[in-house]
Amino acid sequence: MKKTILLIDDDINLLNSMASYLISEGFTIHIATNGYNALQNLTIIQPDLIITDIMMPNIDGYELIKRIRSKKNWHQIPVIFLTAKGMTQDRILGYNLGCNAYLAKPFYPEELISIINNIFKQLEFYRPNVNQSTKQLQNKKQNSIFNSLTPKEYKVLLLVAKGYTNKEIANKVNSSIRNIEKYVSRLLNKTKTRNRTELAKLTLLNYLNKLQGE
Repeated sequence: MKKTILLIDDDINLLNSMASYLISEGFTIHIATNGYNALQNLTIIQPDLIITDIMMPNIDGYELIKRIRSKKNWHQIPVIFLTAKGMTQDRILGYNLGCNAYLAKPFYPEELISIINNIFKQLEFYRPNVNQSTKQLQNKKQNSIFNSLTPKEYKVLLLVAKGYTNKEIANKVNSSIRNIEKYVSRLLNKTKTRNRTELAKLTLLNYLNKLQGE
């Protein structure tokens, strides 16, 4: 699948030149001549990566990346600063604001391509690790919920998961139907599930996760 790149620069000649080169390398390209227009269309374009100049009217590159990093839907978009500003302090500021790479003009197009490909490779490596960490965190949270249950609650939970009615559960644990209703209600609240079906699915998922962990 083609990666989409948003180019932002007030130098239209450089902008068109970069766009042509990146298109020839297989990327889908959108262009903007200033930071304001870029922000206005960011949600529509949904770029995989942004390459932006720093010295631009109204909204410069530094302000642009501040706004990108402050938005939940945008903050993970990689940003490359492409600029004539090559002083050390300028680069430090760019990195502190969250840019992924910094390339000073003039530059070799091949170097830009190498930087772009390297960023995408890093993202591909990072995403599976993030997904695995998220899954582990969810499993840990589920285990914490189930571990907090009393022995009686857990017994009722297993019977619910097996499809027993409240009356049948009451008979098995020597309790009243009213008490079982209270237990089920408490279990729904603790597990943040909406009904018995969701509760049963969560119980089965927790059981399978435990088997995989053994």
